[in-house]
Formats: sequence, structure tokens, C-alpha cells
Amino acid sequence: MSTIHVSAEENRLREQISEIGRAFRNLALAPGTSGNISAKCEDGWLMTPTNVSLGEIDPAAIAKLDWDGNHLSGNKPTKESFLHRAFYDARAEAGGVIHLHSTHASAVSCLKGLNAESCIPPITPYFVMRVGRLPLLPYFRPGDPGMGEAIRAHAAKHKAILLANHGPVVSGATLTDARNAMEELEETARLMLMLNQHDINTLDNAQIDDLRHHFNADW
Repeated sequence: MSTIHVSAEENRLREQISEIGRAFRNLALAPGTSGNISAKCEDGWLMTPTNVSLGEIDPAAIAKLDWDGNHLSGNKPTKESFLHRAFYDARAEAGGVIHLHSTHASAVSCLKGLNAESCIPPITPYFVMRVGRLPLLPYFRPGDPGMGEAIRAHAAKHKAILLANHGPVVSGATLTDARNAMEELEETARLMLMLNQHDINTLDNAQIDDLRHHFNADW
């Protein structure tokens, strides 16, 4: 691999990916070597390496790829890179993508009887504002490229997707936006599981429309 120039902005993104990975690990949202984080940069995109704990990411080891899929620098990227690429292809505004096997969202992904078009109800205004409708994709074997195609079919209209029996994938205009949306999704999944034996008072259409008007919520 040839030596390539690393800009100040790319170095900042590498450090931010490492910091977010440590934060997720400390919050017990990224067990073992699960989960992956990516970010768009000026001349390609950065992707966390394969088989590395998110809590132990060396910024210099983060893989860099071009938009033709060529590996430019860093260690070998995760085998689930195509999940991230699907979001970047479908959402021009996406600047960061995060995939976790976080406990509560993954637990929700295993439940029967979910609404595949929006599998977590509008329990809080923050879920509506930061995550929006959350489609549930059917089960795919980890590493199955078909999962990327299924994400691509939904990502233009949805910033987050839940993979059945697997976990969430979330995009954001920036890495910070993606991080905040992921944490909000996990917290709302926890609330949903806590309320599972109770009737839930969700936001109604008028309340959701109000959030659209004041906060540009995408629901």
C-alpha cells in the first residue's frame, strides 16, 4: 500500500472514532470485539478494524477505504463494512455510521410480533427527534452481503435500522449525531422492555407533528 497524506481533519476523525469506541465500551454497549464505527472524510471513509475491541482502538490502525472499496491504509476493516457503505450510498448527508450489539436494542430485535416498519413506538420525544421510525430487517447471517442491500433499500428514508437477532445500525450527519442517536435508541429500547407488560402511552400524531415543526423530526 502506498503512503498517503493524512489531513488534520482525518486525524481528528480517527481520534474521535477511538474516543467514541472507548465510551461505548465503558457504557457496556460494545461487548467483546463486537460493534464497528465509521466516518466519512474528504477522500474516502474510515472504518474500525476487524476483531478489535471498540475500547482498544489505535487511531493509526483504523482502516481507510476509497469509494471504490480499495483499502488505502490501516488494518483490515471489519467484515461488516458493507452495512456502513449502504448508508453512505443511500444518504448523502451521512457523515458517520455506528453498528453495535448493545444489550437492549439487540433484545428488542429478538422479539416476536414487532412492527417491521417501525419496531420501537414513539415513547419519548427524544426518540422521535434523534432516531425516528426504526424499520426491522429480517435475519441475515453476519457477513452476508444481502444485509447491505436490504439496508440500502431503507436507508434513504431512515437514519437508523434494527437487524433482527443482531442489533442496530445508526447514521448521523456527524459522528457525534450518530453517537447521540445510538445512545437514545438503546435507552428507548430499555424503556420499551421495561414497559413490555404494561399499556404504553405513546406520543400521538399531533404531538409528533409538533416535533416535526419545532425540531425537524424525521418520523
